[in-house]
Amino acid sequence: QVHLVASGGGYVQSGSSLTLSCTSDSSANFATGWFRQAPGKDREFVAAIRWSGANKYYGRSVKGRFTISKDHARNTVFLKMNDLKPEDTAVYSCAADESGRGSGPWNHWGQGTQVTVSS
Repeated sequence: QVHLVASGGGYVQSGSSLTLSCTSDSSANFATGWFRQAPGKDREFVAAIRWSGANKYYGRSVKGRFTISKDHARNTVFLKMNDLKPEDTAVYSCAADESGRGSGPWNHWGQGTQVTVSS
């Protein structure tokens, strides 16, 4: 059993930064991914990181602006979002990949956190 909790969302101005957190209650060696979904749009892959933290992956729309990292001691994965834009507005969710690859399947999901970016 893997349970994830996403937090850190909020309302910010365009061009600002915000950091999201995904905390797990499990010590299993799984990879963690971030996804987002805006109303009326398909779910979009944002970023992923392997358990070791050695391999990171980013979606095209956020590459160069967002950074994924993790704190092993706290069982937490972070998503540092820089230069936020209105199109980044969405519900952000984190998920766990038990294979450890960071490319799916995404076996467990946490409740999302809302990020709203004003122009």
